[in-house]
Amino acid sequence: MEYTIPELEPISRQFMMLDRPKKTKMLVVDDEPDNLDLLYRTFRREFNVLKAESGIHALQVLAQEGEVAVIISDQRMPEMKGTEFLSRTVPEFPDTMRIILTGFTDVEDLVEAINSGQVYKYITKPWDPNELKAVVQRAAETYELLKQRTEELRRSQSQTALLSTIVSVAQSHSTPESALEPIATAFGENFAADRCTVQLVENGTLTIAGTYGMSSDFDLVQSQAVKDAIATQQMQIVTETNDVAFSAHLVVPVTLRGEVLAVLSLQWKQPQSLREDELLLLHLSAQQVALALTCTRSIKSAVAA
Repeated sequence: MEYTIPELEPISRQFMMLDRPKKTKMLVVDDEPDNLDLLYRTFRREFNVLKAESGIHALQVLAQEGEVAVIISDQRMPEMKGTEFLSRTVPEFPDTMRIILTGFTDVEDLVEAINSGQVYKYITKPWDPNELKAVVQRAAETYELLKQRTEELRRSQSQTALLSTIVSVAQSHSTPESALEPIATAFGENFAADRCTVQLVENGTLTIAGTYGMSSDFDLVQSQAVKDAIATQQMQIVTETNDVAFSAHLVVPVTLRGEVLAVLSLQWKQPQSLREDELLLLHLSAQQVALALTCTRSIKSAVAA
């Protein structure tokens, strides 16, 4: 059976809420105010630079600000060495790149930190600004690559889980009605939607629905996007809704052999940005839902007979 992949590029452009690129965050830690100020001035144009005058203060900054791409820390600081501070950041922020500044020959501490993966690079003091900039740039690029690969792995696992759930629903439910809520839950969780509804369509009319997420007075029957999705059998995008609870709405028709079996409605409270591969996944998954609903409908008819 052949399926036609819809033209997704215009939809992708419609649904992407583009923000201005944000500067990559980095943290500089040094107990000497002059060095701390110098590090800040060195990187403030390219990075969103956070400052801390001790390891303890730096941990507090990270607890408040969250993950940063790069940490530059002095080694010899009172209360807590740089290597000790950096080692304490590893469990929560494993992808962060860590750079040590040292004016001493703390060989054992540095070797242990580097071998354990807690330090990406060490720079001797006084440092060469151009060398330090080059090291930080490479570290930031490495961080971005790690985050990209982690996201790709997460995305692949999520897609596999979604398709597996749809197949499982088809195998374990004997009626289309009973399959709706678990399907809505799978899509809602996968795409982090605040509300997801799968509603059956019979002769062009919406009937029984299954819903995941927050409650709402929003009625799909009255939605023009849903009407258009049924009429055109194409995804519909709404970035401004009449429902004050949601600011983004995506409607995917669930079709098989030119017949609309159901509609999949995803709603978010905040503006959203879906990549083109995610829109393609929605289309392909909707086809799987169509097969699942057809399978359960056949089982229902066989049982009734």
